[in-house]
Amino acid sequence: MKMTAAEALIKCLKEQGVDVVFGYPGGNILPVYDAMCESSDIRHVLVRHEQGAVHAADGYARVTGKVGVCMATSGPGATNLVTGIANAYMDSIPMVVITGQVSTTMVGTDAFQEVDITGITIPITKHNYLVKDAGKLPLIVKQAFHIAATGRPGPVLIDIPKNVLQEEIIYEDIDDLKMMGYKPTYRGNKSQINMACDLIMQAWRPLIYCGGGIHASNAADILTRLAEMISAPVTSTLMGLGAIPGSHDLSLGMLGLHGAKYANLAVTECDVLIALGVRFDDRVAVDFSSFAPNAKIIHVDIDPAEIGKNVRVDIPIVGDVRIVMDAMLERLEEKNCDEWLEQVREWKKAYPLQYKTETGLKPQAIIEAIRELTNGEAVMVTDVGQHQMWAAQYYRTKLPRTFVSSGGLGTMGYGLPAAVGAKIGLPDREVVLVTGDGSFQMCMQEFGTAVEQGLPIKVIILNNFSLGMVRQLQEFYCNRRYIATDFQKNPDFVKFAGVYDAPGLRISDAGQLHSVLEQALQYDGPVIVDCIIEKEENVYPMVLAGQPLSQPIEG
Repeated sequence: MKMTAAEALIKCLKEQGVDVVFGYPGGNILPVYDAMCESSDIRHVLVRHEQGAVHAADGYARVTGKVGVCMATSGPGATNLVTGIANAYMDSIPMVVITGQVSTTMVGTDAFQEVDITGITIPITKHNYLVKDAGKLPLIVKQAFHIAATGRPGPVLIDIPKNVLQEEIIYEDIDDLKMMGYKPTYRGNKSQINMACDLIMQAWRPLIYCGGGIHASNAADILTRLAEMISAPVTSTLMGLGAIPGSHDLSLGMLGLHGAKYANLAVTECDVLIALGVRFDDRVAVDFSSFAPNAKIIHVDIDPAEIGKNVRVDIPIVGDVRIVMDAMLERLEEKNCDEWLEQVREWKKAYPLQYKTETGLKPQAIIEAIRELTNGEAVMVTDVGQHQMWAAQYYRTKLPRTFVSSGGLGTMGYGLPAAVGAKIGLPDREVVLVTGDGSFQMCMQEFGTAVEQGLPIKVIILNNFSLGMVRQLQEFYCNRRYIATDFQKNPDFVKFAGVYDAPGLRISDAGQLHSVLEQALQYDGPVIVDCIIEKEENVYPMVLAGQPLSQPIEG
């Protein structure tokens, strides 16, 4: 079958089950957009900035488990994707990024809108391609989706020169996908699994520490079964929230720098730590040398490079966490650790997450009200900053793949476009974005995308006229020498919503909280709620640099 490479690309995307592409057109990607005119099977979402496209594809991928797809033209179009690609790479999000490129005859000549995007993105992609042979494009697309979605997921970039897109090829179906050297390990070593099970059965104080790998392998149900079988409390990273319902008796919520003190105490005192789909990053293992000092550590991860990288591991298991946990459940027996569970319950009572309620509108109360009104079942999307930590602490996510946030890269501006992608991925689920006035202004133009696409996203701005987390760090580490953190003139976010003919609401008093939030949630369309909070409000607990996890500042 004869067709242009651009037409073949669209055909390949359909074969991969792609139903939506987030993008922004331009000269060198134009043949792909022209080919899309002939297809009604793929929805194209026109964003307001290429960074919005890549973050939207990321949010879509997180909530659906599918590969997110975005595209942009060459030069600035491609470079505007870089932050979002790095974000997806750090958080192991499956994505295929398609960029246009100048014609092959012009590559290397510093042509108009030419940039070496494959060279730029080598460190932040799982793999990337510069397509020089149009006939190989169908194979490359199939390989790209396979690489993005298998093993440890991640972004793959395909850069296609304009003349290659315009070239005619004979399209043939590809049955055999041979990829030399790419063979992720899924099953885990049987001997290592047996050793891990023996250690778990001997444990008096077992603790499960889980991360985003649980969501990547769709293993939340098995995680809960494992925890209940061995009487192990579960604490999670930011990326792991929702892996076990936040309301479950065994859930300890998030650990680490701003984690609950009882979660950090459990890590400090456990005798066996079962780490599942996590990478022991510095937000959690604040001091690598003293992390889980009394524990034997079992680490299950599909990426062998992560095992032993930061923290000593006693029993390493390379494999998919779902498959490995399945194998463990076949060998393990029910066990009771009543004394340990009672100790954990006592810590929960002694060191609850709490905040002062005497004055003003409290951000923690806003998150609690959202949880109450949504029953903890909405997709909670956040930007990065204080509001992100309050959401992680107080929302208590019930369901897997419903806490969407930038983890490893910590990308301000991520939230709104990610919420767009999440709502398109799960149209029947309530999507709530909690953001800060600083983060929101980084990609606020994507509110226009939400309005244009008819997406009833609820945008809750925790507005302290400040870069709150940076201000908090300056308070503790710079002896309150504040610089470059105050916004002397924020836009009126209520009026900003009105510019797009959308409702804008404001909450400045605690007495308004429930009624205004309820009004926003009931509205069938995008809404902005501007919540005026105190600039001096800090995120607690907080583990200071050089201090052990078990000794945070509690406010």
